[in-house]
Amino acid sequence: MAKSQRRTFNGERSNGGLRLAVPSDGEMYEPTLRFLAECGMPVVRPSARRYTASIPAIDGLEVIFQRTADITSKVEDGNADLGLVGYDRYVEGRVEGGEALLILDGLGFGACDLVIAVPDTWMDVDSMADLADLSVEFRESGRELRVATKYPRLVGRYLFGHGVNYFSMAAVTGTLEAAPAMGYADVIADISASGVTLRENHLRRLDDGTVLTSEGALVGNRTLLKRHAGRLSIAREIIERIEAHQAAAGYVRAAANVEGRSEEEVAAKVLERPETAGLHGPTIARVYAPDGRTFFSVTVYVRRSDLTAVVDHFRSIGGASVTVSSADYVFGGESAAYAALLRELGLG
Repeated sequence: MAKSQRRTFNGERSNGGLRLAVPSDGEMYEPTLRFLAECGMPVVRPSARRYTASIPAIDGLEVIFQRTADITSKVEDGNADLGLVGYDRYVEGRVEGGEALLILDGLGFGACDLVIAVPDTWMDVDSMADLADLSVEFRESGRELRVATKYPRLVGRYLFGHGVNYFSMAAVTGTLEAAPAMGYADVIADISASGVTLRENHLRRLDDGTVLTSEGALVGNRTLLKRHAGRLSIAREIIERIEAHQAAAGYVRAAANVEGRSEEEVAAKVLERPETAGLHGPTIARVYAPDGRTFFSVTVYVRRSDLTAVVDHFRSIGGASVTVSSADYVFGGESAAYAALLRELGLG
């Protein structure tokens, strides 16, 4: 039996709970915890030295803190059922045809690019084609282009795909940006968010040297989720909360009191503009005004980008006291991500 399979079976925990791996270090640590809190799943960690925590909002959910670079392998081996990790780390660390599968990506935090960067002094190297030509020149001079990176699989494929056929990977354990200046690499391939660190180290990214664009992602172990209905149920709650929170980011709740003779009349006025139809049309209820006038309270969830047009329309039909608030969650008729997961597991 393969090592990864043994680890998966060792994941048969007696309590039947689900284990979620999150980053314990680096740039992803704080954004991941903040993201979970925004999705209504705040992490309670008794001590910064503890590597386990809980999410009281969901029964049976245990959080384990792992090095960002190890989360994909922990999910792959069955030491965690789910993991929140950068998409870049998932693609680099996953096993082809293995246990780890992508459930949700583009989660809106941890945004960065994996880029190829060269020294500022290489004035005639602006593109991958230039780098390919340079690698040939290096080869002809008796050595290969040295590339420092912590993403050898992704970067190697990208270099070969852009005609850079002669290169070697430099072993690096510390900060990559120092590699060219220290003389143990010629170029680097590293994560960059703002580009400030590259510039401060006299490096610049190639015009077409973006290997991968990454954000936070939710990954899972296919065997553990398929075998354990209880864990799959917990995974569903996590997926639904994340998906609904992401959907809500694009909508706001707009409400106003509109004078009219009937609910139907007010509804007709509101729906004169397509933007005010919102998700499913307006909710209208009678307001019992003390002066005897007939008002109706109109509430509608509309796209955030349409807010100004919606407010203007409410005003044009006599809307009073227009209020706007953010939606925490917008749940659809079904969770598209969970339905896709069931199909991937052969359960849907």
